[in-house]
Amino acid sequence: MEKQEEQAVHWSEQKEQAAGYWHLKFLLFLFRIFPLIILRILAFPVGLFYFLFSKRSREESRRFLLKAAPFIKNSELAKSCRSSLGPLKQIVSFSLALVEKLQCWSGKLYFEKMHYQDDDDSGEFIEGLENGEGAFLITSHLGNIELMRGLVHFNRTGVSRELPITAIVDLKVTENFNRMLKELNPTSVLNIISTNDIGPHTSILLEEKLASGGMVTIAGDRTSAASLEKNLMIPFLGDDAQFSPGPFYMAALLKAPVYFVFALRRRTLSINPEYDIHVHKSRLSLDCSRKERFNLSSKLVSSFAELLERYCLENPFQWYNFYDFWSKGG
Repeated sequence: MEKQEEQAVHWSEQKEQAAGYWHLKFLLFLFRIFPLIILRILAFPVGLFYFLFSKRSREESRRFLLKAAPFIKNSELAKSCRSSLGPLKQIVSFSLALVEKLQCWSGKLYFEKMHYQDDDDSGEFIEGLENGEGAFLITSHLGNIELMRGLVHFNRTGVSRELPITAIVDLKVTENFNRMLKELNPTSVLNIISTNDIGPHTSILLEEKLASGGMVTIAGDRTSAASLEKNLMIPFLGDDAQFSPGPFYMAALLKAPVYFVFALRRRTLSINPEYDIHVHKSRLSLDCSRKERFNLSSKLVSSFAELLERYCLENPFQWYNFYDFWSKGG
């Protein structure tokens, strides 16, 4: 009974358990005194520490990997997911991701390390940005969700013009990480809108930013504790999981081109990482009435969940949602 209650806790109530402020502060201290290669090597023992002493992270990693394994076509990858050391690999991967986030926001991550994939829509995405067209990006906690925002901040996107970007995030949940980013780069917290502050005025603000050729980003794989009854149950890795319609309804409301973007490390545990950027444009028509937009947003959710599942099965150790994704408690 106690275990079931623990699993039903909403993800936002488990915020940053594996990375308190002083842990992140220490990471920032190391980042400032050591070369990046040393910090990446240190990510391995740090990951081992959390594997040994963070029971929740270990158990939730195990839950996800065992969910994913039956659907993975690569037999060796599926075997790694079922291995008792699978959670260790995933947690070490997360430790490396933290280093990469710092690298991104300090300006030490270069576009040459990014490789847009031939997903049919990458060319259209870049061309639209070059022509001054705005874009609504739906990302996830698979891979490095900070990548696009960090690259845009330093104007390293492969696009010749400057790209203003607005991120919609849950500032309460990422409070510790945001504090650390602000110490590293005081301008990193500009152009951020908290999910808790979204109101009628938000749509007007975002419409203006998109009309001026900017980008708006939001993660599509987290639910809101304030509106659990509105979440949609979408098939994901053989079971129904909750997805919030909010980000997708906002995308439908704003009528800008909608792209699903995934930035994934080419080799999961590489200490000299390069990234593949996958871009998929939604082909759903946004020219519809307000009443039709909720149904449209439901279709957007399904499209996103399908892509998220596909890339999870290709890169399971880069999944950084360390909570019960299938819990009916959100």
